[in-house]
Amino acid sequence: MMLSLSLAATANMHFYPNGSAKINDAKHISMLNSQNATWTAGHNARFEGLTYDDIRPLLGTSLSHIADHMNEVLPDEHYSAIATSDIPASFDATKQWSGLVHPIRDQQRCGSCWAFSAAEVLGDRVAIAKGKASPVLSPEDLVSCDTGDMGCSGGQLPNAWSYLKNTGIVTDKCFPYSAGTGTAPTCPKKCADSESWSAKQKASSAYAVTGVTNIQKELMTNGPVQVAFKVYKSFMSYKTGVYKKHWYEVIPEGGHAVKLVGWGTEDGNDYWLVANSWNTNWGLDGFFKISRGDDQCGIEKMGPPYAGMPAV
Repeated sequence: MMLSLSLAATANMHFYPNGSAKINDAKHISMLNSQNATWTAGHNARFEGLTYDDIRPLLGTSLSHIADHMNEVLPDEHYSAIATSDIPASFDATKQWSGLVHPIRDQQRCGSCWAFSAAEVLGDRVAIAKGKASPVLSPEDLVSCDTGDMGCSGGQLPNAWSYLKNTGIVTDKCFPYSAGTGTAPTCPKKCADSESWSAKQKASSAYAVTGVTNIQKELMTNGPVQVAFKVYKSFMSYKTGVYKKHWYEVIPEGGHAVKLVGWGTEDGNDYWLVANSWNTNWGLDGFFKISRGDDQCGIEKMGPPYAGMPAV
């Protein structure tokens, strides 16, 4: 038994790519698909010609454990009005609030995932609270003007939400995204259009969410939740199914923040449905499913999961 495990490990490591390897390498994709996993790897046009080293700067989230933010967590009593038995087997915010959840975007070559997902969660919640479509909010505002974070070099979920609550952000039309080159512009404090810079959308509250059940209750009641997780090389080749990292993947490439929009079960595997910021030519038209209930890659505790109510 030990010999077979050793041989399997050797075979996997033989094909395990280094940083300079191309993400869409056919041999590596074939190796990933030979392991009877709950998900399928494939060619993602978003990463055509790119290496793992090229993509690592996109993983711009500094992760921390929920245990370090317990003073920011809403108590279980906050969710007591919703019975656990009322949680549906599946949920999709993009269908529940059709036309109110903003579409997939692309952070390009900047480590701004933390800013995109925070801005998108707040923007979606504004639309849901008002019951009508709302303007796209500016991740560039967070990237360039939030001095508590580090722009294209990364950020933290609690810091981003502190900025959303205390300062607020302008619309994407006021401050369009240009940091995709990898360099954040200077905070202009002036809109590119006729809007007023002071007309910022704020969050009236900001809080961490702990536990699978509470995350579900938060999402189904108020809208998408910002989460973060550790990214391993295999994830970049995700196409379909319920993602789980492979057992031999030990060292992550970095931390990544995304927008949690739902959950369900596929072929007996419970999953979270998540909107990424790598454009629609990656994964499931820009979305992915990741194992739910086992804190896969830290998605249920790292970050930590964060949300807030919009000031409307």
